[in-house]
Amino acid sequence: MKAAVIVFPGSNCDRDLAVAFERAGMDVTMVWHKDTDLPQGLDIVGVPGGFSFGDYLRCGAIAANSPICKSLVRHTERGGYALGICNGFQILTETGILPGALRRNAGLKYICRSVGLRVETAETAFTGGYDKGQEIDIPIAHHDGNYYVDEAKLAQLQGEGRIAFSYTDNPNGSVADIAGVVSKNRRVLGMMPHPERAADAAHGGTDGVAMFRSLVGQLATA
Repeated sequence: MKAAVIVFPGSNCDRDLAVAFERAGMDVTMVWHKDTDLPQGLDIVGVPGGFSFGDYLRCGAIAANSPICKSLVRHTERGGYALGICNGFQILTETGILPGALRRNAGLKYICRSVGLRVETAETAFTGGYDKGQEIDIPIAHHDGNYYVDEAKLAQLQGEGRIAFSYTDNPNGSVADIAGVVSKNRRVLGMMPHPERAADAAHGGTDGVAMFRSLVGQLATA
């Protein structure tokens, strides 16, 4: 299994994500944002958390216009897998790979703590290691995690089973308690919580491990 993790100025979870991929059995390449092409033969691209370009303009807006993101868009349009976490989720919405937008938290405060998530679908490569309805604890660390789509798009996401995770106690005001969504082909996941920070018992929790193991297992049979 081959993974790439994109690195932007201000990324601070890139190595955490690379380690989580590696521990699940993937070979990982770090890709700088100014590169124009992703490596050949990738199984998945990780877009990590952090504060790319200092969150100027809008979170993820400048990063979404980096040269490598054109290759990321092409990768997903070809049916490639991608995982965007926190700032990575913001970048995926800014590129148009995923619908919606991430706005300021409803309380206008930065939130950094573990939260409860409910698995809304087990029918993706990312969530296949969980049971539908299972509740897990995953850390969040964001100021702009308030996910928004209009009523029509929300109905579409719900009708197509594209809500991957929801908050059990919504910390940021996200519409319908949404914590993560998948693309129409279910091969791209964007989520605000950090599963890579819940992949080592020494860090206080391991509820994110099943995601990375599920990815390796399902990509191997894809």
